[in-house]
Amino acid sequence: MSEATPHDATPYDATLRRMCAAMLLLQAIVVGLSTPVLIHVADVGRSTALMCGLGIAGLCVVVAGLLRMRWAYWLGHLLQFATIALGFFEPSMFAVGGLFALLWFTAYLLGRRIEDDRTRWAAEGDGSPPPD
Repeated sequence: MSEATPHDATPYDATLRRMCAAMLLLQAIVVGLSTPVLIHVADVGRSTALMCGLGIAGLCVVVAGLLRMRWAYWLGHLLQFATIALGFFEPSMFAVGGLFALLWFTAYLLGRRIEDDRTRWAAEGDGSPPPD
């Protein structure tokens, strides 16, 4: 009898989860470090900057931990838009948010492709990639 995994997670999702979690954790660091920029350079109010910058950074960390559940990837997609929206406070964040959105979606799509290939290889035989 196979062991059930929680909330639609499957045991082969490790690569996808690791790639996306790494992107979210890097994003959390950069967005967290943008908070002083929002306060001192963009003249955003301290409470607004803390709520937006550290709030998004904290959500990135929380969502990175929740990626065992499929619905958390949708939250990751939404965090990309939230990071881009920081550009309304500091225009350079449009570029930074766009870069992280590109990295996130690349990690997501490549991770899905890798997991699909692993599943196909496992169905075809011993689970190893075919020889070149």
